Amino acid sequence: MSLDFLLEIGTEEIPHWMIPSALDQLSKLDLFGAKVNVDATPRRLVVWAAGLPERTPDSEQVVKGPPVTSGDKAAEGFAKKQGADVSTLRKAGNYYELVKRVEGRAVCDILAETLPAAILGIQWPKTMFWTGGKNSPRFIRPIRWMVAMLGDQVIPFEIAGVKTGNLTRGHRRMGQPTISVTPHNFEAELRKNGVILSSNERREKIAADITALGAKPDAELLETLTFITELPSAIRGDFNPDYLALPAEVLTEVMRYHQKYFAVESAPGKLAPHFVAVLNTSGDPDGLVKQGNERVLRARFNDARFFWDVDQAHPLGDRVEDLAKVTFQAKLGSYKEKTDRTVALVKELGGDAHAQRAALLAKCDLTTEMVKEFTDLQGVIGGLYARAQGEHEEVAKAIYEHYQPLSMDDTIPSTRTGQIVALADKLDTLRGCFNVGLIPSGSKDPFALRRAAQGVVKILVEAKFDLKLDALTSGALYDFMLERIQHYFREVRGYKYDEVNAVLKAGVTTLADVEARLAAVARVRPTPNFEPLAASFKRINNILKQANFSGGTVDAKLLEAGPEQDLYAAYRALAEDAPLEQVANLRPQVDQYFDDIMVNAPDEKVRFNRLSMLSDMLRKFSTIADFSEIVTSGEQK
Repeated sequence: MSLDFLLEIGTEEIPHWMIPSALDQLSKLDLFGAKVNVDATPRRLVVWAAGLPERTPDSEQVVKGPPVTSGDKAAEGFAKKQGADVSTLRKAGNYYELVKRVEGRAVCDILAETLPAAILGIQWPKTMFWTGGKNSPRFIRPIRWMVAMLGDQVIPFEIAGVKTGNLTRGHRRMGQPTISVTPHNFEAELRKNGVILSSNERREKIAADITALGAKPDAELLETLTFITELPSAIRGDFNPDYLALPAEVLTEVMRYHQKYFAVESAPGKLAPHFVAVLNTSGDPDGLVKQGNERVLRARFNDARFFWDVDQAHPLGDRVEDLAKVTFQAKLGSYKEKTDRTVALVKELGGDAHAQRAALLAKCDLTTEMVKEFTDLQGVIGGLYARAQGEHEEVAKAIYEHYQPLSMDDTIPSTRTGQIVALADKLDTLRGCFNVGLIPSGSKDPFALRRAAQGVVKILVEAKFDLKLDALTSGALYDFMLERIQHYFREVRGYKYDEVNAVLKAGVTTLADVEARLAAVARVRPTPNFEPLAASFKRINNILKQANFSGGTVDAKLLEAGPEQDLYAAYRALAEDAPLEQVANLRPQVDQYFDDIMVNAPDEKVRFNRLSMLSDMLRKFSTIADFSEIVTSGEQK
């Protein structure tokens, strides 16, 4: 008989950003081959599955014993230890072994033994203990109730004094505190008591509700609200249009990060004096929540307006020396020192006066009251203040965008000035940290150096900078950047791993050149000539390795008429920078050469000449890609 399984871990509210990882871990529970389903609200983590067996089947276990050569006494001792008669032992090769029959067990009993460790084994960024002192179980938040059932039977265990049962809890304000459930009616009973268990349904409901009220879409905020509500509903509020005199970025920041409100636009890019809030209740029939939200937002906007006015009395240009009081990193000094290095690097990269001015002012907003309050606006505020204080638009825009790209999905700065400043800022951080030994290891990356490196790669590629990687980095940092380049072209741009390996092994010059060669390989690969030619290049490479051949000069007089002279003429006719399509078209001559010509000829001079020709041809075309890295049909790598 197959049974349904249900596990609910009821807690105090779990931080929203930790829930997806916990669900991912719970989805890997071994439930006897049954498909594992998981979901969550801020107050509960839920696992359910159908088709679990009532008992595990009987099985046989083979226990390896002592060597036969150790004698009868050893065999008797082994049998006694296993609780068996020596006559039941059998010989397997040079060893005794015992086949033990293992009786199946009730799955409910097995789960009662294993689930506590599985629950407490969830990895959280931090945990707490809430009863019994430091030696008590730890979890992300206090566990208040647990439902654990197999069919209609409770799976009995307890954690920190909380025993399992068949009683769950509804919404804090709109549900019953005690609800009897089974695996079959669990979700329906929660819904009756103000809880939408499905996070997908909550997400879709929020999206539909806010869209109907005219809110601007915001995927990150939508995800946050999905996991801080159990019964979401949206309301629209208003604020005084006078606040629209403040930059939209400031108003949106206040609404989004401080209040978790969605902004409303009257036209694309133009804020309207409204906001949309998402409640954790069925609605606000009396409008009291709306009034409260409007009052709180008004106070926040007043703070922002005060910070804006105060900051204007001290222009960015006057704040440069103040950066000496702001620490960048203990071993790397202050932000003033970082600014000086960045300005110098901008000059090296060919930045003009606007780029140098932007680099000088880029970090000055760290000393402003606005950024101290709204830290996520650093850079943005600097750009807005630069514009308001009469700096050139090129300077203002470069400051505004110099932290970009913040992720692989983000865009690079839109101007050359901004790209140079962003590149210099990130390179200075990478060089400085690597020079003092602050190198990422494993999952640890406290200075977000992987993100900085990805930003450098993305800017170099997409802005097509004519800058060679070895001129920008060296040593461990060069190797680190190579890893980020591989990641970018494989995971972000979608090139196959062997294509990336082949192009990078042929040499890394500018990343624009790497991109062009990758595009060529990917474009030509599906053609019928490419893989056979790649296989031939591998063959050439192996021949040269086996001969330990380091290169030589081809003597055209020693070339045999026919396939050998034909191949020599064909590849010599191609330019050094010939398109890969033309190289692939050499396949017929290469095939004919290997069909008719013996490379390791008995005559030493002829053999040397043939190896020289193959070496010359390989050198010429290996500037595009190392074709020995290409996985051809039938190969496994």
